Amino acid sequence: MTVVLEYDNLTKEYRSFASRRRVRALDHFSLQVEAGEIFGFLGPNGAGKSTAIHLAMGFMRPSSGSGRMLGKPFGRASTRRRVGFLAENVALYHRRAEPLVRFYGALNRMGGARLSQRAREVLEAVGMLDQAKGNVGKFSRGMLQRIGLAQALVNDPELLILDEPTSALDPVARVMVRELLLKAREAGKTIFLSSHLLSEVELVCDRVGVLHQGKLVRLGRTEDLLASAGQTEIVARGIAPDGFAGAVARHGVVTFTVPVHQQQAALERVWSLGGEVVSANPVRRSLEEMFLEVTGAANSTGGAR
Repeated sequence: MTVVLEYDNLTKEYRSFASRRRVRALDHFSLQVEAGEIFGFLGPNGAGKSTAIHLAMGFMRPSSGSGRMLGKPFGRASTRRRVGFLAENVALYHRRAEPLVRFYGALNRMGGARLSQRAREVLEAVGMLDQAKGNVGKFSRGMLQRIGLAQALVNDPELLILDEPTSALDPVARVMVRELLLKAREAGKTIFLSSHLLSEVELVCDRVGVLHQGKLVRLGRTEDLLASAGQTEIVARGIAPDGFAGAVARHGVVTFTVPVHQQQAALERVWSLGGEVVSANPVRRSLEEMFLEVTGAANSTGGAR
């Protein structure tokens, strides 16, 4: 796979104004984001996520290490024209929505009829075409978030870097953003998504990385990270629920959980009782459970794993 965004052993330190000591925001951080995937970038407040994003965009320089975006070192202006970026805190000029989106497109060397058409397309995509003539200075926070998404999309970017894109959005708007991201992936775009809304990340992301105290503490495919290695859920019919510990009967089927090493014995017992096995699958945990597990473990040990 083609690597679209790469951090190579990157460290970023700041000097504390209060104590004059150096604070390490990123600690020998390495990560590769592949073309055509939606990558979820997670971590608690202060983990270093925004620092990593700002380094990629060239807003600051690393203390050591390096990185590449779309094959070029971080900070190249020509590369940024191929990227759509949405900051965590949306700050926009107080202008009418459509001219404002056109302005951001012009910064990426777009122009003419194509820019005008594209501005209306993205405003429609984020549900703001009816407010195209409204001044963004009078918009609600949720409306501003949508305009921020529109400006990130206007240049038809190869790579989308989105920091909390569903912040301040209502559930309907979150579904809209989710559909936009999935359509972008279908079109071959790459999305680097930082968010605290773990349920949204779980629904759309192909892979997930968890950052904690400047270090990557977990990385993998979403489905693999959420599969519990220790338990199997078995669903069967034609048996009594009292034959298995913790079994629950509902709508004619019995559901129970057993340790993986007992799976074969449990299946054979269902068959011996004259029952039918409907399914046997690894117990799936939520992304929130995984997140709390890895960040809690890092907290208790004082470092990453």
